[in-house]
Amino acid sequence: MSDEIETKLSAARTRLILDKPFLGALVLRMPMKAADPTWCKTIGTDARAFYYNPEYIDTLTVDQAQFALAHEVLHCALSHFARREHRDRKRWDIACDLAINPLLMREGMTPPPGALFDIGFEDMMAEEIYPCIKEDTEEETHDEHLYGDDSGSSRQGEQNESSLQPAPDTGEGQGGAAGHSVAAPDPLSETERERLSIQWRQRLAGAAQQALQAGKLGANLRCLVDHLLAPQLPWRMLLARYMTAASRDDYSYMRPSRREGSAIFPTLRSAQIDALVVLDTSGSIKPDEMREFVTEVDAIKGQVRARIILHACDAALADSGPWIFEPWEEFKLPKRLRGGGGTRFTPVFDWLQQAGQRPDLLVYLTDARGEFPKQEPDFPVIWLVKGRGTVPWGQRIQLN
Repeated sequence: MSDEIETKLSAARTRLILDKPFLGALVLRMPMKAADPTWCKTIGTDARAFYYNPEYIDTLTVDQAQFALAHEVLHCALSHFARREHRDRKRWDIACDLAINPLLMREGMTPPPGALFDIGFEDMMAEEIYPCIKEDTEEETHDEHLYGDDSGSSRQGEQNESSLQPAPDTGEGQGGAAGHSVAAPDPLSETERERLSIQWRQRLAGAAQQALQAGKLGANLRCLVDHLLAPQLPWRMLLARYMTAASRDDYSYMRPSRREGSAIFPTLRSAQIDALVVLDTSGSIKPDEMREFVTEVDAIKGQVRARIILHACDAALADSGPWIFEPWEEFKLPKRLRGGGGTRFTPVFDWLQQAGQRPDLLVYLTDARGEFPKQEPDFPVIWLVKGRGTVPWGQRIQLN
């Protein structure tokens, strides 16, 4: 059966290379190793290799084996092994699977039995999905995530000493020594985690370039790659930079009084800025995220002497808005902020046009999934975006 399993995995990998060169190029960089069934019930990865239970692979079709390979390599390419931080391991593992599986299914791939999928989590990162996973969830991933603080899946319980020995280094080939299964790998050290994260990021960029040249990088995967490879600057820093740039500090050459003499010297004059802040209340932005955003804007507001008009909008403007905050007033959320409808951005810009207002800056906190105005306004607009939604114009800043 060993030869049949290796043939099936080779066929699955070859199809990925031909049909989906982005995923295929990544899979080529991941050694495949037959694992001991005592610790690997299905498939798994530690960001160093793809481990598989031959008996499990035997139950899969070639299409499902393709999905299995792509699933594990995306855990690596997306650096899920380096992004967990303080989060609970089980909930993080589930969030990672719920982020990956919709991507592969949209690529037309066939998931194996037990693969997690939940409508509503499409186009969301694992960090966004994680808070939605219940602490006492009974869901289980269909694979083993072996890069945690403890080796092997959290489902497996205690293991014998021999199964915790490091896996032998077998290079880029499949399996260990002929006819032998590898033992469970050691968990990643901090140094290894950092090194592998950089390595997989480089592989991600290289695979995307190859797929683009071949014209075979789907829109969903391309959006994901662009998001992951974009410079990761803190949104607070970027928001402060744009708000400060909008403040109108300039030199004035107004003639002084005669008592000060006839010479005209430049003097620095500062005027307050008028900013419009809009909150997307369709339900995509959580209340805690709104409060954090408003607190940050309030801190910047005091530095640049900003007068802020706050408004809220889902499919329509909030009836109780707008709320106006002078430079000396604390900028804070209204006590009641209703929403939950669809998402449209046009009402805000229509309201400005009808009121004859032109802010120095508009900052919109949203997931960027809604109806945009067809024409870009003649004032600067910053979209502070949660998720991977794109904007047709204006400056986009990633929230998460």
